[in-house]
Formats: sequence, structure tokens, C-alpha cells
Amino acid sequence: MPANTTASSGSSGSAGEKTGKKKGRRARLIVIVLVLALVAGIGYGAFWSVTTVRASYPQTNGSIKIDGLAGNVDVKRDSHGIPQLYADSDADLFRAQGFVQAQDRFWEMDVRRHMTAGRLSEMFGSGQVDTDAFLRTLGWRKVAQEEYDTVLSADTKKNLQAYADGVNAYLKGRDGKDISVEYAALGLTNDYKPTKWTPVDSVAWLKAMAWDLRGNMQDEIDRSLMTSRLSKKQIEDLYPAYPYDKHDPIVSEGAISPVTGKFEPKATPTSGIGANTVQGATEGVNAQLASLSDTLDRIPALLGPNGNGIGSNSWVVSGNYTTTGKPLLANDPHLAPQLPSLWYQMGLHCREIKPTCQYDTAGYTFSGMPGVIIGHNQDIAWGFTNLGADVTDLFLEKVSGDGYQYDGKVKPFVTREETIKVAGGASRHITVRETNNGPLISDRSSELKKVGRKAPVTNSAPDRADGYAVALKWTALEPGKSMDAVFELNRAKDFTTFRSAAEHFEVPSQNLIYADTKGHIGYQAPGKIPVRKTGDGTMPSPGWSSEYGWKKDPIPFDELPYEYDPKRGYIVTANQAVVDEKYPHLLTKDWGYGTRSQRISGLIESKIKGGEKISTEDMQKMQMDNSSEIAALLVPKLMKIKVSDTSVREAQKLLEGWDYTQEPDSAAAAYFNAVWRNILKLAFGDKLPKEMRVEGECLTVLPADSTGPVDEQDKPVRECGQRDADSAQPDGGDRWYEVVANLVDDENNDWWKAPKNRRDEAAENRDELFARAMKDARWELTAKLGKDISTWSWGRLHQLTLKNQTLGTEGPDLLQRALNRGPWNLGGGEAAVNASGWNAAGGYEVIWVPSMRMVVNVGDWDKSRWINLSGASGHAFSAHYTDQTDKWADGDLLDWSFGTNAVARSTKDTLTLKPS
Repeated sequence: MPANTTASSGSSGSAGEKTGKKKGRRARLIVIVLVLALVAGIGYGAFWSVTTVRASYPQTNGSIKIDGLAGNVDVKRDSHGIPQLYADSDADLFRAQGFVQAQDRFWEMDVRRHMTAGRLSEMFGSGQVDTDAFLRTLGWRKVAQEEYDTVLSADTKKNLQAYADGVNAYLKGRDGKDISVEYAALGLTNDYKPTKWTPVDSVAWLKAMAWDLRGNMQDEIDRSLMTSRLSKKQIEDLYPAYPYDKHDPIVSEGAISPVTGKFEPKATPTSGIGANTVQGATEGVNAQLASLSDTLDRIPALLGPNGNGIGSNSWVVSGNYTTTGKPLLANDPHLAPQLPSLWYQMGLHCREIKPTCQYDTAGYTFSGMPGVIIGHNQDIAWGFTNLGADVTDLFLEKVSGDGYQYDGKVKPFVTREETIKVAGGASRHITVRETNNGPLISDRSSELKKVGRKAPVTNSAPDRADGYAVALKWTALEPGKSMDAVFELNRAKDFTTFRSAAEHFEVPSQNLIYADTKGHIGYQAPGKIPVRKTGDGTMPSPGWSSEYGWKKDPIPFDELPYEYDPKRGYIVTANQAVVDEKYPHLLTKDWGYGTRSQRISGLIESKIKGGEKISTEDMQKMQMDNSSEIAALLVPKLMKIKVSDTSVREAQKLLEGWDYTQEPDSAAAAYFNAVWRNILKLAFGDKLPKEMRVEGECLTVLPADSTGPVDEQDKPVRECGQRDADSAQPDGGDRWYEVVANLVDDENNDWWKAPKNRRDEAAENRDELFARAMKDARWELTAKLGKDISTWSWGRLHQLTLKNQTLGTEGPDLLQRALNRGPWNLGGGEAAVNASGWNAAGGYEVIWVPSMRMVVNVGDWDKSRWINLSGASGHAFSAHYTDQTDKWADGDLLDWSFGTNAVARSTKDTLTLKPS
């Protein structure tokens, strides 16, 4: 026991129910066996005991003395290990938050800070050097340090320092094996020792969050890659305009007032997007951009794979239409499944609100960050979804010696040297070069040095020689105040203070929804969103001319859209367009296409128009809605196709009378999604360049520059896909819904025809291709699920496995089996409200999930409900490692205590942190 702890009652967590005790004992026995097998297998001649496995479990009862506290802090945990903290000062509250999060999640925190700093090689060896080099080039940690040093408020710095002090109080006197079993595993091959936490470690996490929510960078790359095989018209087919006629934007009322120059909810729009939507001089870039895409796949995407775009749902309903008479607010961010869950549930309470203790808030935060990210305080509630603003641009740069060309002159690079320490090996040294458009990310790939060799550019472009380098311009590479915004949101009292906090939430740009105890609802689009001089950000731009690039100032906050008590009585944000074409600023060209948002709006409208009030239970049911919009469009057409093969006809009959809901036990959902996957592959996937197809899947195709029939010009070549399955195309998301919806009534469109070189059962029209897809789907599911269709179910195909980050994905097989959990058979699907996403190019495995769900009962806070994907604990054999997952998979929510009395009733363990 570390020296800074005192005697306690000895509890290491809530015993909960008897079944929980049995499962906990069984899990501990399993891990002992697995660890012994692992160690014996690798010949270390040592063994891990029960003591080793349990050494890192947190103390949750009794008392602990820690340095720096001014008074006692009570840590009250419920039966799921969720902590509620009570203190008498801000400093004590955040110091305790750091201590408690480190108790539960320090391994996760430590890996995360090494990732954001480009220091994974220090923990995991030479296999992470390329990832570290790319992250050092981006400079997340460097920018985080600048933010802390130059722009964050004094109060924010105090809170960050108190949090860091709390983390370090936990680390004091503890070896790695006392912190987490993963350190014990790492210690078999590495002498790594955890170091102290710093305030900048917390700030840097916002850069990782911003990276995964950066907008359309992957689309920009993919459009460029498509130029090697597709015409401009074909690329436009695959990136259709947002369907405003079918799917409403978030903000349907208001405009920038011509009088005040500010966005006002009651103003009338007078113009649309201006000249900055004109396409830039660069119409394409050669397929070497695939190297950049491969690099992006290797970056730890903590929030999700790069290919699909990150989604989320949130909506708020006015008390005029609820059973409570007060607003109800729901939120479920769609992120990558991981173990432990990205989110950490927590309450932060001042025993008395006063100038030195300002917080009474609860919700979801990230381990490693103080405050609450999504949740409510005693006055307001708020939720987030990704706005999807285009905040990154790629620039082609003409390198000349030690500089780059700009307006006819050579400007010197800004350089810095970086040393990457490698566990068990020699350090690596890199030089980072930056232009006025950002760091040269092409320096991290030998192939990317050739980028631009085939890029069509204007006659004024400099000689391409060996190609152009590629720079990344990104708003998150400039210091910002997002950390200030977190604390300001936690303290906000009304819509005015909420908007003031949102103004500082610069990156990542998020949709913020709002409700308060006085009955008001609202929405704000915040973020540092660039104004482009020329171009629309959909293709790489020339970096050698001042005609391109960004204007000095981003879109002013006062001109960003917001709503307050809209007449319709509800607000829905689900990554759809924020505003229509009349809005004068370009936010992005790559919105989500509005499938989920329109479904949610429809569910709300049906209640309102039917004269029914919406309850907490209704909100919860909406979150689990499994309806498939693409099935409703395609199934009637699939049913009209005559099928002669009796086995295929047997499968086709599954679709008769199907209501398009994707329940886990639905055979019809399994078959339809297999058909959809094969339609996409036949119509689009086999025509995309190899850089976008699934790695290892090979096709015989014409060379990229071929134009004539095979027998007249070029010999076919064998090309194999190069992209990770989770981010390959076509991924089957709602962009592809819109693509197919635009083409489906044109039965003879060229997209329905087989490629020129593929004549095996070649389709010549839509129905022939659909028939082929139904046949291929039948035999695919026969191989996966068996010949007997009565045994088929969507859940057997569509499974979720929770993987412990790092060792659960890269460690030895036995260790992975010890640390990972699952599978769970899920319903839902891509672009459903219950967005258990999958990539149609790669398979049916779940790669996106509602990472948490909450329904906030505004004003009657103790009747709110919440759930996390996994559990409070990051300790693999704790009772709270995945104790929420079964309920999450079933769509259940837990009671969410907030008030003092409710928390007291739900408390199972109480730990008192005392001044040392």
C-alpha cells in the first residue's frame, strides 16, 4: 500500500448483486490462468498472482490522505462505480477529480497523453515510430503548450493544475503494477515507468478530439484519388448536393441581419454563399495521396475510423410538448467502440455554491480532463454532436532547396528537430518543416514526396519536377480557448452565458443544444471556421499563390447560426446541414446527408401532430429506432425482380412484409443489408481506384489511364485494394443512400453496368445488377450463417467486440482474450438513429456505436437517465469494467442521481479524501 494512504474498510469496489460477485470471481480466475499461460509461453519464469491482478483496484471506502487538499472531499460511488464528488472549493474538487479518474483509468490516460505527444514508441517500441513522427509533425503537444502558456485564463490554469496535482497524488508511491495490470504486462518486455501528469497533458487531449472531428479531410483525399479513374461528372455523382428538399437543416429560422451584421433568429436571409465556393485551380491530385490516407489509418483514431465521418444524435423538445412540462434533452455521440469507453460518468458538486466553489454539475467527461463535457448543472443541460465544419485544407507546395515558392519568391521553411525515444531501441530523429499553410505532412512518407505529379493545375503553376509536397492547414494548429469553454459551460446559468461559453469552444466545431429550468431551448453553432480566399475546400489547393489560402479572420462568432425557442418547439442535430444555401458563409460542402435527423424529426412530429405528449421513455425509444431508409427505398424494387434460383427466391421472400426495422433477430435485415453491400460493391466499389478499396481484395482492371475496350488498347492488370476495411469505400453511409436515390429510377444508368473488363454475368442495367446482388448476398450469408435461412439473424452478422485499447488490439492473443469482451449481437445499422455503424466495403462488424446515451429531464434532474458503453473502470477484471454493456445493448438506461438526497440513496461506497 502506498505510503500516502491510511487504513480503510478495505472495499475495492461495490459488491453489488450476488451474480456480480460470481462473475467477478470467475473473471479473476480466468485471468490468472491466462496470465500464467502467457508468462509460461514466453518463458519469463515468473507468474502473476491474485495479488498482482487486484493490486491496482481502487480503494472506494474509508479514507485516504492526499497532498494539497484544503478540506475533506467525499467520493460517493453507486452500484456501478460511478463517482459523485463533494468539496468546499474548486481547487479541492478538481484535485479530487484527478485522483479519482487516475484510480479508475490511469492506463488509458497515460496511453492517451503519449499518443497526443507523439511518444507511443516510449511505451510500445519501434512499431509506433511512424505514427509518432506524423503526430510530432502535426505538433499537437506543441500547440497545447502554447495554449496553456498564452491564451487560457488564469482560472482555467488553476483548475488544470489542481487536476494534475490530484493525478500525481494518486501516482505517488505506486509502481506500474500497482496502477494497472497492463503495466504489469508491459513490464515483461519494457522497463517503462509512468511519469507525473501535467496540465498540458489534459489540454492536448482536445487536439486528439479535434483531429477525429476535423471534417472533410478524408473526402478531400478521396475526391482527389478518384480523378485517376473517374470523370468529373462521375465524382459529382458520388458526392451529391445536400438534399434540402427532403432533409431539413438544423436552423430553419433566422439569418445574418443586413442591419446589425449579426445572426438573428428572426432575420430574413437576403443572399447565398458567395464567391468563395468557386472551385480552386487544382482539379485533382495523383493517386500517391493514398500514402496520406494510409498514414491517417495508422493514427490512433480514438473517436472512430477515418472513412465514415463521425456522427451523433441530439435533440431537445420544449416543455409545451412533453409530459413533464419542462424540456427533455437527448444525446448519443457515435464514436468508435473501445474498452474502456471513451466517456467517464461523474458528478462534481460544491457543497455550497460561492465564489471559491462554483460547480454543481454532472455528466460525461474524458479521463484525463477536468470538468464535464456533456451533461447538466443545476440550471441548464447541454449536448454535443459533430458540426462537421471544414476546418482542414491540403495545399500543394513547390519545394525549392531549403524553402518553398510563394508568389514568385522562395520563402524559408520554419523547422524544428524532434527526437523520438524508442523502448528497447535507438532514438530516431526527424526534422519538421512548416510553410505558411502548415506542416509538410508529405515529409512523413517517401511516396508523398511525389504527390502532384499528375495534378492538373493552371498554366501559372511552377514546374512540378518530382511533384509537389503536401502541407496541412488546420484551425486546431493555432492556440485556442476550448479548455476555457469547458469550465464556462459547466458554470453557465442561462442562454446568454451558454452562448458566451460556446464562443470559446473553437475546436472541434460542435453543434451545441441547450435547455434550461425556465423552459427555454436553444442551439448554437460555434467554432473557428476558416474563410477561404478561393475554392471550397473539396480539393487540394495551390500553396504557391496568395490567391488561395485563408483570410486572416475566421467567420465571426456573431454571424454563426443559432436558435432560441423556435416556433416548431424542438431542435434536432444529427450531423445534417446546419443552414440552407441562403446562408452567406461556407461552413462545409460535406455535410452528413440528414437521414437520421429527418427520422428523429419525423418521430417527434408524429407525436406532436397526434396530440400526444413526449415522455422520457419516448425519448429513450427514439434513441433505439432501427428503421432503414435505404431499405424502404430499395425493397419494393427488389421484390419486383424475377428470380429463378429457388435458393435465392427463398431469401428474397424474407423481405415480403418486412417493416424495414433492423432488430438483432431479424433475418430480413440480415439479408437486405447483405444485398445492399453487394449492390454497392457491384455498382461502385469495383470501379473505384485501388487506393480506396479494401486491402487485399483484388480485381482485374484496365490501367488507370485507359479509355478504350480491352481488346483494342490496353491489357488488363491485377490491382489489389490498399485501404483498411473500416475506412474503405463505398462505406454504405447516408451519402451512398443519396447516391443511389438519385440513380435508382434511371434503370440504364452507366453506374448499373459492369466495368468494361468484367464480363462474368455482367449486368447491363439496374435490375440485372440487383439480381446479381441478391444472388451474391444469398451465397455470402450461406457461407457466414448457414444454408437454413430460418437460422439467420442480423445480430449474428452485426456483432460488437469491445477491445482494450493498445494491448487488447496489439498484444499477444492470450492477452487480447483476457482484456477484450464480447461479442454482442446488435440491431441498428449505418445511418439508423440507433447507429451501430458498419462499413459495407469491409464487412458487417460494428465499428461505430452510440458511445453513451442520456435523456435529461430538465428541472427534475433526478428523473434523468444515462448509460455508458462499458463501465466506470478501466481495470480489466473489475466488476465495473463492462457492467453497463448488456443494458446498453438492450437500450436500457440507468437512473441518474444528481441531488444530494438522491445521491445519498444510491451510494454504495464512500471514500473520504483528507488533507495530508
